[in-house]
Amino acid sequence: MPGDRISFKDMCARFDVTPRTLRYYEYIELLAPQKEGRARFYGPREVARMTLILRGRRFGFSLEEIRQWLLLYNQKGTSEQYQVWIAMADRQLSDLERQRAELDETIADLRALRDETQDSLRIAD
Repeated sequence: MPGDRISFKDMCARFDVTPRTLRYYEYIELLAPQKEGRARFYGPREVARMTLILRGRRFGFSLEEIRQWLLLYNQKGTSEQYQVWIAMADRQLSDLERQRAELDETIADLRALRDETQDSLRIAD
């Protein structure tokens, strides 16, 4: 139904992505817009997929991981897709927690060095 479709330009604006990004997502088969001549139109399925893609990127998943996960829906259905999602999420949560621990340690080290330097300035004055 034409009323449910949005244009290429509107898709870029809705998701705050560049035209290059949208074309790339199409190129790597994350999105499959309807084409009419050179114009591209995105229906509810593509809008939902774009929401999932951007959410996946925010969580730190690679585009290939997202692509493979989205393919599961067509190949094996929702249950299999959910099971894979849980495994992916568990792995990513573990990675993010490790990164947070490393970041906390780096912040503590930098803060300590800063404080030592500040103390040495007070002593010199």
